[in-house]
Amino acid sequence: MWVLLAILSALCLGFYDVSKKRALQRGDVLTVLAGSVCISALVLCLPLLLSRLSPEMMENTIFFVPKIGARGHLLIFAKSCIVLSSWVFAYISVKYLPLSVVSPMQATRPMWTLVGAMLIFGERLNGWQWAGVVCALGSIFLFSLANKPHKEIRSSDRTIEDVPHTSQPTNNSHAEHFNTSNTTRKYYLCLLLAILIGAGSGLYDKYMMRHYDHNAVQVYYTVYQALMMLVIWLCNLWKTRQKTESTPLPFLNRRLLLPVASISLFLVLSDYVYMLALSDPSSMIAVVSTIRRGGTIIPFLYGILILKEPNAGKKIACLTGVAIGLLCLALGSI
Repeated sequence: MWVLLAILSALCLGFYDVSKKRALQRGDVLTVLAGSVCISALVLCLPLLLSRLSPEMMENTIFFVPKIGARGHLLIFAKSCIVLSSWVFAYISVKYLPLSVVSPMQATRPMWTLVGAMLIFGERLNGWQWAGVVCALGSIFLFSLANKPHKEIRSSDRTIEDVPHTSQPTNNSHAEHFNTSNTTRKYYLCLLLAILIGAGSGLYDKYMMRHYDHNAVQVYYTVYQALMMLVIWLCNLWKTRQKTESTPLPFLNRRLLLPVASISLFLVLSDYVYMLALSDPSSMIAVVSTIRRGGTIIPFLYGILILKEPNAGKKIACLTGVAIGLLCLALGSI
């Protein structure tokens, strides 16, 4: 059952990536992040309030949010900080480093989770599961190496993350993208930290699901994250409006509201079934993490069919490898 939940989480995560792509084409990174997290928190506050006001009605439902102690809240707050830290380092690295470097390195994250799961939780994969992990991650890695975003992405389709940010103009985009000076070394460090923190977050999730209810973790983690993002966004908005008094409020942009709301919807669903899968005592974080990474199939197809990106043949071959890997994982986990 936990394998099916992991696959469902991967599908939701894929649609989440597509929604994020669409939102970032219409708004800046900070507004999209803050808006999506705050909407998610508002949605999850409903079962929280009902669980407190009418516990008798909610106790026998899958949406009941039980009370937890001060230690539990502290651990959940720590999870929020871990995830936000990973996001900050990831966005910094994507902003200043070439995507052809960032993508293959990010594809190795489940490998670090696998190592941690074997060392910390003593997880051991069988033959089918090893074949699935190697096939799926290998296909994603090869796709990342074959993909050349700076050649494929048209200027009209670029997101905030794809546009180079620099105070000094240059006539050589390749020199700008692949600058290896001391100034850019810190961005490679940010990328490494994003990968390691992200892998650690997955291991932390497994620990939390062994000790706390998955609904409580998701609800409080999202609320704490929303509060932190809201403070950061308001401070940035105040700073921006100090410079330009006529700056419109981003959330008044109706074209941005729908994709941001879609991000929230798919993120809430993905996290719910993901944590539900990890709450199963027989679940393996190494397998769940790899299956979730297989959700990249959906944004790949979106890029090929909707955005009409080139190199469709290479991408389809890599997608086939990912699909075979996920099938092997499913067979080995039944």
